[in-house]
Amino acid sequence: QVQLVESGGGLVQTGGSLRLSCAASGRTVSDYTIAWFRQAPGEEREFQAAISWSGYITYYADDVEGRFTISRDNDQNTVYLHLNNLRPEDTAVYYCAARKGLVSEDRPTLYDHWGQGTQVTVSS
Repeated sequence: QVQLVESGGGLVQTGGSLRLSCAASGRTVSDYTIAWFRQAPGEEREFQAAISWSGYITYYADDVEGRFTISRDNDQNTVYLHLNNLRPEDTAVYYCAARKGLVSEDRPTLYDHWGQGTQVTVSS
């Protein structure tokens, strides 16, 4: 079992940046592929990025590659999502999730462990 806690969300203006953190406990995060999803009101949960247990393999949704960067620090049991050049349509609750399996899996139903989410709001 692994527990995930997100932090780092907040209110930012268009074009701004944030760094989201996902702290894992219970088991070492290095056992798991970690992904970030987001969910806006009335919308389905949407894949953003994932990173392998080693950190060498990353996978991004097409519309965020180049703006968002995922990284991990296994010594700190933490995965980060760097959000750059933010737009109002990036406003959502951002969740991290963990699974043992392929990095390229972007379906939320295949992730076993979830955090509680952190709100990101981008003002125009």
